[in-house]
Amino acid sequence: MSQLNSETYLDFCFIRKSAGNFAAEIDEMLSKLFKGIRLNWYLDEKVEDGVEIVVAEVKGMSKWQSENETIEFIEDHAEESFWDYLQGYKFFIYPAKKGCGSCGTN
Repeated sequence: MSQLNSETYLDFCFIRKSAGNFAAEIDEMLSKLFKGIRLNWYLDEKVEDGVEIVVAEVKGMSKWQSENETIEFIEDHAEESFWDYLQGYKFFIYPAKKGCGSCGTN
């Protein structure tokens, strides 16, 4: 039996010294990390006091059934620079329930 996909919401905050093109670098990093997974993201970039900040809001559908599964996947697949830049994250994983979810009987 195939596993149902989960609604997936991931927020990341990446920070580094200002060097330019940080959002493009984060976009490429996320593209590699989540290749083949039905996730999309929005990046918000700002520069303050010589520091670049990118907040990535990632959402979509994934096979992960828990926040811990998500963390394990990222630990196994993320590039070293991902960890160098990562300053914080927040995950919400909502596993699909059997049935249609609205009628409560199937």
